[in-house]
Amino acid sequence: MKLVFAGTPEVAVPALDALLASGRHEVAAVVTRPDAPAGRGRRLVASPVAERAEEAGIEVLKPVRPKDPDFLERLREIGPDCCPVVAYGALLPRVALDVPAHGWVNLHFSLLPAWRGAAPVQHAIMAGDEITGATTFLIEEGLDSGPVYGTVTEEIRPTDTSGDLLTRLAFAGAGLLAATMDGIEDGTLKAVPQPAEGVSLAPKVNVEDARVDWRAPALRVDRVVRGCTPAPGAWTTFRGERLKIVQARPVPERTDLTPGQLSAGKNNVYAGTGSYAVELLWVQPQGKKPMRGADWARGVRIAAGETLGD
Repeated sequence: MKLVFAGTPEVAVPALDALLASGRHEVAAVVTRPDAPAGRGRRLVASPVAERAEEAGIEVLKPVRPKDPDFLERLREIGPDCCPVVAYGALLPRVALDVPAHGWVNLHFSLLPAWRGAAPVQHAIMAGDEITGATTFLIEEGLDSGPVYGTVTEEIRPTDTSGDLLTRLAFAGAGLLAATMDGIEDGTLKAVPQPAEGVSLAPKVNVEDARVDWRAPALRVDRVVRGCTPAPGAWTTFRGERLKIVQARPVPERTDLTPGQLSAGKNNVYAGTGSYAVELLWVQPQGKKPMRGADWARGVRIAAGETLGD
């Protein structure tokens, strides 16, 4: 089939690579978000998908909105049979959805209908799920509600951050998306409607969602830290300044600390929660680089009874 691939961040690059390497399909163009300011100089930088497409010599389309007439005209000129999508980052209007004969097929990083929305991996970890996966489905105008072509499953490991899990899903999902394109082409795959039961939503995780509530049980604190790493980054306050919690570890044997209370030893530092303590393995003080929790504790000289949070 002739394909137009839509995607933007680094997590979409493995799927583009899989389609380029498949040998069965022609990736005629790539659709991605416009260049965005990045770095200290805030200079405009192309998306990872755009950079990869340019390396491969593929035409790159960067519409401000997918309903822009110039973009729609060029899409019709290319005449794709199907448009695979991975984390493109913009809503596709009906007029664009109708262009390819086989529609737009999205690779979504959850087992739909669970975790529809922008942050499925983060929410799966924060909810304590043990299994997640990736799904290919035909895009409709509803939120991740279209019929499903295929799935792959992935175990959520006890120490997984959202970054760890998303990396694994990006590569597993790349193979699934390529196989879905093959099945659509040869007619062996038919999209099956999602069940009405089991729907859950995964909206974007904002900075306030990432604030650690030390009154919550240790397992909840651990899940928030892992689910919000690397972005937006779990955080708390210490002496009135923001402190990122980069990595923590539940310690069931420490039950002597009240929520947020700190206890520092020579080689470690603990914080109390609503159940038992967590060890702060890595933290990042405001304006500084990440550091080991024990090194931070030595530097600030924690006083007896000092706490994290308000």
